[in-house]
Amino acid sequence: MAAAIQEAEALREAEFGNSGLAKQVAAAAPSGELASILASLALARAGESSRSQSLADKLDRHFPSDTMLQRYWLPTIRGAISLHKNPSAALGALQSVVYELGSSEGFQGMRALYPVYIRGQAYLGTRQGKEAAAEFQKFLDHRSIVLNSPVGALARLGLARAYALQGDTTKARGAYQDFLALWKDADPDIPVLQQAKAEYAKLQ
Repeated sequence: MAAAIQEAEALREAEFGNSGLAKQVAAAAPSGELASILASLALARAGESSRSQSLADKLDRHFPSDTMLQRYWLPTIRGAISLHKNPSAALGALQSVVYELGSSEGFQGMRALYPVYIRGQAYLGTRQGKEAAAEFQKFLDHRSIVLNSPVGALARLGLARAYALQGDTTKARGAYQDFLALWKDADPDIPVLQQAKAEYAKLQ
C-alpha cells in the first residue's frame, strides 16, 4: 500500500504537469500490481515511454488473466504511451478497453474513467473537438464514480480546450471558468493551472 500511495502521487504530479517530480517519485521500483500499474501510467504521462512500456510488459506477462488489467489498465497505459508522439495510435490502443468507466472503489479515485480521460486527450491531439468534448463530459455525467480523482478536475479543462477547438468561445470560457473556480485555492505554480490561465486569457 505504501508503494501504491507513492506511485499515485507520481501519477498526480504527471497529470498536473510536474513531469520531473513525477519521474523522480516513480523512480523507485514499484512493489505489487497496483503500484506497478500506477507507476507505468505515471511514467507514460510524464513522457518516459520506454520505462513505462517495460513495466507494462512485465504486468502483461505476470497477470495474463487479470481482466481489469487486460481490458482497462494496459490499454490505457499503451494509449498514454502513444499520446505524446501519435495521438491517432493512442485512439487505436484504447479500442480494447471494455470497462471504460472503471470503478469508484479503489485507490484515491484513480480507478475511475482513466481510459476516457486518455481518449479525450487523444482527440484533442488529433484536433477532434466534438469527440473530445463528449469524452470529457462523461466525467461530469458520472460524478458518483469520479469522486476525488485528479482527472475529474482536469476533465473540465479538457472540456474547455475541446470547446475552443470547435470555435465555441462562449462554452470554452464557461468551462475554463468552472475549472479555475474549482482550483481557486490551488498552488499558483502548478504548470497545468498556469497553462489554463494563459489559455483563458487569450479568449478574453
